[in-house]
Amino acid sequence: MRRAVGWLSGLALLLAALPAPAAAQERIDMALVLSVDTSTSVDNGEFRLQMAGLATAFRHPSVQYAILTGAPRGLAVTLVQWSGAGAQAQVIPWILIREQADADRLANRISATGRQVVGGRTALGEAMAHGVALLAELEHAALRHVIDISGDGGSNEGRLPTEARELARSAGVQINAVAILNEEPRLDHYFRSDVIVGPGAFLVTATDYVDFARAIRLKLVREILGTPIAFEDSGRRHYE
Repeated sequence: MRRAVGWLSGLALLLAALPAPAAAQERIDMALVLSVDTSTSVDNGEFRLQMAGLATAFRHPSVQYAILTGAPRGLAVTLVQWSGAGAQAQVIPWILIREQADADRLANRISATGRQVVGGRTALGEAMAHGVALLAELEHAALRHVIDISGDGGSNEGRLPTEARELARSAGVQINAVAILNEEPRLDHYFRSDVIVGPGAFLVTATDYVDFARAIRLKLVREILGTPIAFEDSGRRHYE
């Protein structure tokens, strides 16, 4: 009997010494990496137009309505600036958005964000892979993992976008893109063939950086709702 009591006491002490199980991850509807090109082809004025376009989008009623209806359990968002190989910066850490006030706070942070990656070549594949890595580190359990990548040129450094695209596919990550056509008018064809991936993945075009605000707003609505919206992505006509 004493032997049994001693054995049970030892077992209790052993169990008490074990680490407590990790808390279950909070489930949310979507995790979104906003990945913005800040390479040499993007001047400071164009950078500011990108930040202003993103901030305006998160303040727009259509995007806020999409968040409330398409992601009622929450939308985690982070902002990345990128250029050459090894030049990616997570300039706004993961933020959880559930209501209008959260979206407004994110918009304010984007508006106040300065340029942390200045110049360099265009390592598009590295930016895509960096987004996949950030999603893998997310503390929340998201039903959908999405990278929203924007740029005005093809990759000219680092791993190939097609290689990074397969990495995303294997991880269950969807990559959508905004092709800004002021530098390379046929960039949309390249993004379609080498960049976007995943069920429902899509591309939106912007004729230039001024048009970026329109393109990113429509893109966010479509991404968050997860369903097509009526628009023509050429930048010439759209339905708001």
